[in-house]
Amino acid sequence: MKFGVVTFPGSNCDEDMVYVLETLMGQQVEKLWHKDADLKGVDFVVLPGGFSYGDYLRSGAIAKLSPIMGEVIKHANNGGYVLGVCNGFQILTEAGLLEGALLHNDNQKFICKNVHIKPATNNSAITKDLDLEKAYQIPIAHGEGRYYASEEVRKKLMDNDQILFRYSSEEGQVDMDNNPNGSINNIAGICNENRNVFGMMPHPERCADEALNNVDGRALFESILKNCKN
Repeated sequence: MKFGVVTFPGSNCDEDMVYVLETLMGQQVEKLWHKDADLKGVDFVVLPGGFSYGDYLRSGAIAKLSPIMGEVIKHANNGGYVLGVCNGFQILTEAGLLEGALLHNDNQKFICKNVHIKPATNNSAITKDLDLEKAYQIPIAHGEGRYYASEEVRKKLMDNDQILFRYSSEEGQVDMDNNPNGSINNIAGICNENRNVFGMMPHPERCADEALNNVDGRALFESILKNCKN
């Protein structure tokens, strides 16, 4: 599968993502610049973490206007795969490819630490091969990670099985005591109705290398490779 990793001004996890996909997972990777108007034939687009355009206005609000996002939207609407991690998730909501919004953390502070997330469904390429009874240790690093959506959208996400991950304890308990940012319903990641656009706040690319003593994130990439069709 051919992946494209987009770099915006202020991205800082793009090279981490390239390393995981290219070196650890053995995939072909194209580095895409935000001013590009060509996805260079990639099958799967990744919007990485960081602080695109310094997070001025709202996080992702300026990045959604970059030339490449027009192509990313077309790609997604044509059934192409897209993953947004952290700032990438914020960009996807701003661009309308995913519903809801990412608001300031409820403590109004930047949070950078290891958390646990529990898969909420196997009905997506990124979670299909994950253990629904396991809590995966995946780091977060964000100031605006509190997922919010209207009651109508939340009901739709539930009815359509679009919630990918929820914050949990190490034992898999999903409750507010194990919610690092105040996200509604402990939501850490969602997908679109067509299940080809995925967004999540935690960083699986930061826990995919054995040198980091945590490879829980690798399971997500393995699931993608096994279940996405190029």
